[in-house]
Amino acid sequence: MSEIMFFYENVRGRLTCVRQVRAWVQTIVETKHKQAGCINVIFCDNTYLLKLNKQYLKHDTYTDIITFDFVDGEIINGDIFISWEQTADNAKLFGVKHQEELRRVIIHGVLHLLGYKDKTAPEQQQMRREENKALTLFNSAFLPELTKHKEVR
Repeated sequence: MSEIMFFYENVRGRLTCVRQVRAWVQTIVETKHKQAGCINVIFCDNTYLLKLNKQYLKHDTYTDIITFDFVDGEIINGDIFISWEQTADNAKLFGVKHQEELRRVIIHGVLHLLGYKDKTAPEQQQMRREENKALTLFNSAFLPELTKHKEVR
C-alpha cells in the first residue's frame, strides 16, 4: 500500500491538486515497474533546507531539493525536501507558474528514488527528458481531471 504524503515546515503556501499529484506520482512509479511505498514530500524554507544540506551532505549551499532514498528493492520509499522559496525563484527565472515548478521538482525527487542520477551532462539530459515526459502526462491526464471536477461543482 502506498503512502504519498505532503508536509509543510516553515512555509505558508500549499501545493494545489494534491489528489492529482498523488495519483500522478503513483502512476510514474508504476510505469517504471516499481511500487510506491512511503514517499514523503516536505516543503520547507531555504534555511531549513540549507541546514539539512550542511548536516547530511556537507554542502554549504542553497538548493531547491534534497532527496533521501530509503528504497527497499522494488518498493520506493524516501523523503523529498523541497524549498518553497527556491522553487518560487526558479519559477520566475524559467517563466513558469510556481505550482508547475513544484511539480517538476517533486517528480525530480521521485525520479531520484527510481534510480535516475543527474551528476553528469548525459544523466542531466536523461533526467530532464523524464521530467518533461512526466509533466506532459500530468498536464494531459491529471490536470484535465481537476478541470472536469471544477465544472461539475
